[in-house]
Amino acid sequence: MTQGFNAEEQRATGRIALVTGAGSGIGRVTARALGRAGWTVVLTGRREDALRETAAEIAQAWALPADVTDEAAVAALFDRIADRYGRLDLLFNNAGAFGTSAPAAELPADRWRAVVDVNLTGAFLVAQRAFVLMREQNPAGGRIINNGSISAQVPRPNSVAYTATKHAMTGLTKSLALEGRAHRIAVGQIDIGNAATEMTERMTQGILQADGRIVVEPVMDAAHVASTVVHLASLPLDVNVPFMTIMATGMPFLGRG
Repeated sequence: MTQGFNAEEQRATGRIALVTGAGSGIGRVTARALGRAGWTVVLTGRREDALRETAAEIAQAWALPADVTDEAAVAALFDRIADRYGRLDLLFNNAGAFGTSAPAAELPADRWRAVVDVNLTGAFLVAQRAFVLMREQNPAGGRIINNGSISAQVPRPNSVAYTATKHAMTGLTKSLALEGRAHRIAVGQIDIGNAATEMTERMTQGILQADGRIVVEPVMDAAHVASTVVHLASLPLDVNVPFMTIMATGMPFLGRG
């Protein structure tokens, strides 16, 4: 990990990526894959120690803690990126939280708001700042990849807040993709199903299905998600993949319910 580097030297390395939620799970695996592919990677999340652990395996990395739900913190994050690198070529808008599992009629409003703050408002705040920087940099343009989740398409039981925010992510992706056309900003979404991370560990122990059964679900290595993001990031800006689904083959998605 490089911490005390010169800004001009970093501009010369080329492609700059920002990964949110980079301290663990898909964010960590993807950040490291981008690093291996030659990207300079800015890592953000709430826990600086976790970000530094991620950065330890990336040749060109900068750990910048930030709470994506805090508008001022997000603004400061992008000011520092702009000051050091002068541009941003890729945002993997990955930070998210599942929240409390409960029937909709029993979910406390504060638990609802906590998930909305991270998964929707946080995703918007980061994407908004990325969009502005990409639009104004020279040359203009960049790519935003939103982490939508399988729940952007179909719900699990007792996941109303998570499902609602991931459905809303689809609307965010479509709106930004439309507005991005004029600025060479390609915006797409990757819907991920059962990648093996801390969040999906319960899948291997058994998880509630729509018919009331508890079923152990197959998972896939998160490295396959990371390699997919790296591939999308390698495409020229005149090519966009608006939506992509990647999932464990045997998971109960097609025909869920």
